[in-house]
Amino acid sequence: MFIGEYQHTVDSKGRLIIPSKFRENLGLEFIMTKGLDNCLFVYPQEEWKVLEEKLRKLPLTNRDARAFVRFFFSGATECTLDKQGRVLIPNNLREHAKLMKDAVIIGVASRIEIWSKEEWDKYNEDDSLSYDSIAEKMAELGI
Repeated sequence: MFIGEYQHTVDSKGRLIIPSKFRENLGLEFIMTKGLDNCLFVYPQEEWKVLEEKLRKLPLTNRDARAFVRFFFSGATECTLDKQGRVLIPNNLREHAKLMKDAVIIGVASRIEIWSKEEWDKYNEDDSLSYDSIAEKMAELGI
C-alpha cells in the first residue's frame, strides 16, 4: 500500500527520484500514465493488470468508455528505476502533468501520483473541495 507525501525535484534530463518507501511495493518495472487532475498515475505491474482487465470490459459501443480507455492507454509507458531509484519521465507525460522542476509524489493506496508542486498546491487550495461534503458523499457510498 502506498501512503504519504514526498517532495523531490525533476532533474534536467527528466528524471525523478521515487521515494524509497514506495520502491519495494512498486517493483523494478511499473506503468506510468496520464492521470486525472493534471497528475501522473504510477501502478505496480499487478495493479495495472487489474485495472487493464476492468478497462477491457468496458463496452466498445460507449463513447465515453472509448475516450477514457484511449486517454489512459495512449499515455501509458513501461518504466524502470535506475540504481539511484530514479525514473525517467517521458516528455509527453511531463507536459501533461506540467512537471518542470518541483514535484510532489503521493501514495494513494494502490497507486502513486506524481504532481507538479504548483498543481498540487492549486488542488489543495481549491475552494470547491470541501472535505466535509466529500466525506458525506463517501458515507453514501458505504465508506
